[in-house]
Amino acid sequence: MLWDSHMHSFFSGDSDSPMENMILEAINKKLPGICFTEHLDYDYPDSPDMFLLDLNKYKNEFYLLKEKYISKIQINFGIEIGLQPHISDKNNNVIKNYPFDFVIGSSHVVHGFDPYYSTFFTGKSEDEAYREYFESILENLDAFTNFDVYGHIDYVVRYGPNKNRFYNYQKFSDIIDEDLRKIISLGKGIEINTGGFKYGLGHPNPTEDIIKRYKELGGEIITLGSDAHKPEHIAYDFNKLSSILVNAGFKYYTVFHNRKPHFIKL
Repeated sequence: MLWDSHMHSFFSGDSDSPMENMILEAINKKLPGICFTEHLDYDYPDSPDMFLLDLNKYKNEFYLLKEKYISKIQINFGIEIGLQPHISDKNNNVIKNYPFDFVIGSSHVVHGFDPYYSTFFTGKSEDEAYREYFESILENLDAFTNFDVYGHIDYVVRYGPNKNRFYNYQKFSDIIDEDLRKIISLGKGIEINTGGFKYGLGHPNPTEDIIKRYKELGGEIITLGSDAHKPEHIAYDFNKLSSILVNAGFKYYTVFHNRKPHFIKL
């Protein structure tokens, strides 16, 4: 009975699932609540329009469906903003003008490349590419802070040449700790994203060691997300989350309403 606070419908450029189908599946799985977090990535490489969100259509359909299913499930209005330092003003303008419950800030594009594509890894070792990704998070945090949690902070390992075969927190602990300390100092949180399980990593994004380290450094805000783009992936492997969080020292997880964190006992 956990909230899924990270999912996408056909309002996102990489999903063709109707929003209503996502809601019906969440009801079928008896979730107490969900949050749609549609993609908005300005200046996306090669396909600049791919992740441009029609915010008014999204908002209008969201509220129609929220009202339709109000007696069956709580549905929150969110967004996943793609962070790059030079688009911070654009991102701020969007967030100020829409009544979001929840804002995820995510690194999808690093210095003009999305690690989803192999070109990000061209001309560098896998470790160099991963380190560049983690360093870019600090660049984003220095430029933009109008978000609630940082999304899937080791997203890059989903797509590396060897994925997470040679990857672990300890190898990059110096820069990851800097990222976590900065996030905590800003009063922001992170998410535990089960997309890592779906992509065959055997771990969430970020890994259990990073989640534990976030708690050790004083982090308290952690949301749960499947990163579902299809109904069948809603709450994917959520049965694993409570034990991961308890083992890391958490007693609560977080749901955002009106951009304010609410803590729910595990």
